[in-house]
Amino acid sequence: MRDDIPEAIRRSEDEPAKSRVSAPVLAMGGLAVGAIALFTVALMLWPKSQPTTPTAVEGNPSSPSAAPSPSPTTAASPQASPDQVLGHFAYAEAPANELEPVTADGSIQMRQPAAQAYLKMSADAATAGVQLTVISGFRSVADQNDLFFRVKEQRNQAVSKRAEVSAPPGHSEHHTGYAVDIGDSDRSDTNLSQSFENTPAFAWLSEHAAKYSFELSFTKGNTQGVSYEPWHWRFVGDRSSLETFYRAQHLKPGTP
Repeated sequence: MRDDIPEAIRRSEDEPAKSRVSAPVLAMGGLAVGAIALFTVALMLWPKSQPTTPTAVEGNPSSPSAAPSPSPTTAASPQASPDQVLGHFAYAEAPANELEPVTADGSIQMRQPAAQAYLKMSADAATAGVQLTVISGFRSVADQNDLFFRVKEQRNQAVSKRAEVSAPPGHSEHHTGYAVDIGDSDRSDTNLSQSFENTPAFAWLSEHAAKYSFELSFTKGNTQGVSYEPWHWRFVGDRSSLETFYRAQHLKPGTP
């Protein structure tokens, strides 16, 4: 039975008693060696096809479980122009030599193609029994500056509130020479008022203005956040006018 005892702890019966190891100690040593052997075998048999999954690191694109970054080419909505101020877009002032009067006294002007289109539209409306009147056409940046800040002071308005009904200087469609404020000659009490939408002039414009390449600039609930202006129309009947408005706003035609 001597062969059953591990060689490392065998002792000769002839050794002095003081060098012999007690039985309990021998037993514990055997258990320890057995445990180490079993652990070694377990490690050798553990499946190598089960690698541990790294923990995702926030902001680390190489992390396998990190969410992918959104593609920069899939914008959810059109981007506003960097020149936009308080809901209004920047517009250049029309050259003086491209303006043409739309009133008998010449006090109100528009760019030539817009002026000619408006005069034709006004004449056709009159034939239908509707009297259109021009309230405002081209407006210089200097004029807009005075209109915006003078009235703001008179009404004690914050600039954001003022911008709901009037563009800051440099950002008015009137600078382009393509915009016009229209009234009903028989209902002057509705001039520059939302009640203008209840006049024969507005009803006629709503039905026929597109034929002359005029469209309403600030519809109800428009994306610019400007108050509804049924009297304010703009000409988009040639390449220059179309690009002036839709390129500035980064919007597709038909978007308010």
